[in-house]
Amino acid sequence: MIEVVAELSRGPVFLAGEALECVVTVTNPLPPTATSASSEALAWASAQIHCQFHASESRVALPPPDSSQPDVQPESQTVFLPHRGERGQCILSTPPKILFCDLRLDPGESKSYSYSEVLPIEGPPSFRGQSVKYVYKLTIGCQRVNSPITLLRVPLRVLVLTGLQDVRFPQDEAVAPSSPFLEEDEGGKKDSWIAELAGERLMAATSCRSLHLYNISDGRGKVGTFGIFKSVYRLGEDVVGTLNLGEGTVACLQFSVSLQTEERVQPEYQRRRRTGGVPSVSHVTHARHQESCLHTTRTSFSLPIPLSSTPGFCTAIVSLKWRLHFEFVTSREPGLVLLPPLEQPEPVTWTGPEQVPVDTFSWDLPIKVLPTSPTLASYAAPGPSTSTITI
Repeated sequence: MIEVVAELSRGPVFLAGEALECVVTVTNPLPPTATSASSEALAWASAQIHCQFHASESRVALPPPDSSQPDVQPESQTVFLPHRGERGQCILSTPPKILFCDLRLDPGESKSYSYSEVLPIEGPPSFRGQSVKYVYKLTIGCQRVNSPITLLRVPLRVLVLTGLQDVRFPQDEAVAPSSPFLEEDEGGKKDSWIAELAGERLMAATSCRSLHLYNISDGRGKVGTFGIFKSVYRLGEDVVGTLNLGEGTVACLQFSVSLQTEERVQPEYQRRRRTGGVPSVSHVTHARHQESCLHTTRTSFSLPIPLSSTPGFCTAIVSLKWRLHFEFVTSREPGLVLLPPLEQPEPVTWTGPEQVPVDTFSWDLPIKVLPTSPTLASYAAPGPSTSTITI
């Protein structure tokens, strides 16, 4: 029996373009006092990162898969297919790397191997939606002699910042000061440069603030004015807005605002809807604020963007966008008064009206949500960073 443990050194969340580092430890768990006949051996071990794509058959119409490349691996073969037995299609994978060959461990002996790979920038982000799913995994395959391959899968979460694939790493660094006595890691320097560039772009895009005002009205007149200080956010930030109802000519009795994502299948992949069929657009509410606002002049709200959610993105099959969805309940009666008069000649019993004719209408305001620091996402929404399997 051999125990294989894979541990991600920095947590399970990464930004596309960063380097993933994983330590794979292989142990013979028998006590050291066991005989030498209890030694265990592994023929080889290899590691690879891959992204699995799965689409809902009721929402997405995909072309038939290529039958010339089967994704089922017979147990008698020694071919390493990390997506064997997984649902959907493998749409992205890194080159496999061999960790070791012909490893023999005595009782109580343990050996560790380091695996490092850069996550592809051109891939989609991790996403589990109503229509499609993009799931990233690090798969480690191990095989004992005359035994089938055993797969150890480590789930990952990948965030994608659009635009990094168009940036080239600077090659001319001859003028930079350097020491001939220090060995420079070119790959590590490039990874840190990409991470720094991504952080600068996120900070520049989400730090700009300017007041945006929107007049809200229905068919009978103005309801109020909505104000927001920015339209680009990062995961984990709060969307703060103000609503001014004092200048409105139509009484607003109640309003609600929801922070939503809109998942839409691209037209060429939409399955034709029948009567009662599943729509190609789905909405998910991540935060909501509701308030009764009659006789309210000014109010505000704050909606947090969950760190576990997916930033907006677009692929050839599906797009994900963020929005603020407002719903207003207004009175049909002009000059509606639901409070007793302040001055009365004699004491009387006053009661408000039992019924008020109302109208409802909605309004959508698009916003943009970008990724955040992978370290922050790992701390706020921790996931398993260690996986174990016994062979």
